[in-house]
Amino acid sequence: MKNFKLSRIIALLFLTISGKAWAQDVQLFVIEPFPLEITYNKTVNLIFPYAIKSVDKGSRDILAQKAKGVENILQVKAATKHFEQTNLTVITSDGKLYSFVVNYAEEPSQLNIELIKVPDASKPADAVLEKEPNEQFLKNAAEHASNEQNVSGKINDSSHKTRLSLSGLYINKEVIFYRLKLDNRSNISYDIESLRFFIIDKKRVKRTATQQTEINPLYVHGETSVIDANQSHEFVFALSKFTIPDAKQLIIQLMEKNGGRHLELLVQNRTIIQAKPIL
Repeated sequence: MKNFKLSRIIALLFLTISGKAWAQDVQLFVIEPFPLEITYNKTVNLIFPYAIKSVDKGSRDILAQKAKGVENILQVKAATKHFEQTNLTVITSDGKLYSFVVNYAEEPSQLNIELIKVPDASKPADAVLEKEPNEQFLKNAAEHASNEQNVSGKINDSSHKTRLSLSGLYINKEVIFYRLKLDNRSNISYDIESLRFFIIDKKRVKRTATQQTEINPLYVHGETSVIDANQSHEFVFALSKFTIPDAKQLIIQLMEKNGGRHLELLVQNRTIIQAKPIL
């Protein structure tokens, strides 16, 4: 009996020592979920630093899909109103896991949320939640972009004495600034109906519906609704940083109100990645 008790004590002691040794080799990290508010009639965009590989929704009350044409943007909205709290899990191509606690809100506090890398190796998910760039930052950077020296304007389109050109492309942190110049050399003013940014397939097949993704600007510098006759005007549009696959291209589309002088710029990915850094 004594030998049996002694054997049990030795075995327990061995397990205790082994457990301590194992604990010294393994560290436990708890990934705190990010709070996320979504609503029924608006889309919340989550921008990740790497391509999205996996998405898991905690319930059917939320809808989530990757934005067409890009790999790192997840679009989320509510499938039903006033749903109970649930969660969302995203895994990106670098193997990182992002966890969100999702709540319903009539007016979400943020519609565009970017997760950026943090140079801290001790954190299991090297990203933090970054809200939309504040308006003062966008205003200052856009003004800086507007004062930069013009480029050649090789990317341009003309129609009936009006010409739209990309006169500069700049980047500051996570925002790209597109500077556009509109020349109206006609004797008739140019009334702007809309100026929009789309990502679209390079090969647009006739009679086939083409999928396109609209990119909404964060800020516009020099916004106006009319260019007078024989005048020029420059705009700076601030967009969240993105690149596009080789099979896609960015289209900048300018539509004239009550007119036919519509203009369209085609911007390739090789142009976007050459954006000039500005302070």
